[in-house]
Formats: sequence, structure tokens, C-alpha cells
Amino acid sequence: MVGGEAAAAVEELVSGVRQAADFAEQFRSYSESEKQWKARMEFILRHLPDYRDPPDGGGRLDQLLSLSMVWANHLFLGCSYNKDLLDKVMEMADGIEVEDLPQFTTRSELMKKSLCHRLF
Repeated sequence: MVGGEAAAAVEELVSGVRQAADFAEQFRSYSESEKQWKARMEFILRHLPDYRDPPDGGGRLDQLLSLSMVWANHLFLGCSYNKDLLDKVMEMADGIEVEDLPQFTTRSELMKKSLCHRLF
């Protein structure tokens, strides 16, 4: 009967993952591509247990959703934020793999290139 217990445990795990994904789906922005949403949903689901709102409120879920948007905006849109905040979200996202990310050039990098071309 061990096989039946293992199958039941796997089914319970799959059901839990499905419920978490269904829960997270409500937070998808209408403007997110499938690739952006899958990455952000992975970020959310990874940290959801630590950011569930306590019964008396507290806004922990809102904080997680905000952090997920900071991470996604930085990755996919090139937005810049405070170094401490970026360090935090990049650490939280460690191990989440996203392929074919856009490459951005910062204003500072553009200014350096422009200055170097003028000097030489």
C-alpha cells in the first residue's frame, strides 16, 4: 500500500501547486507578456509562504507583489531603483532563470561613450 500513499502524496502536492498558481493568476497585469508573467509568478510563488497576510491584515502580500514588480520592471524594462532595493529583489530572485532578456544601456554608459568619442 506504500505505492498508493506515495501517489496520494504526489496528487496532494500537485493540487497545492495548482491552487497556488490559480491564486497568483489574479495578480497578473494585463500588459505582461507570457514570459514576463511566468517569471514574476515564479518570484511570487517562491516567496508567498513568507508574505501571506496575517489574519489581522498587515499588507505583507502587497509588499511581495510590489517587490515582484520592482524585479520584473528592472529585468524587462530596464527600470532602475535604489541599490538596497535592487540587491534585495535580485537576491530573492536568485535561481529564477529568464531567457532572452533585453539589453539596456544606462544614461551613464551613454554619457561615457559620448565623452570618449569626443575626446578621441
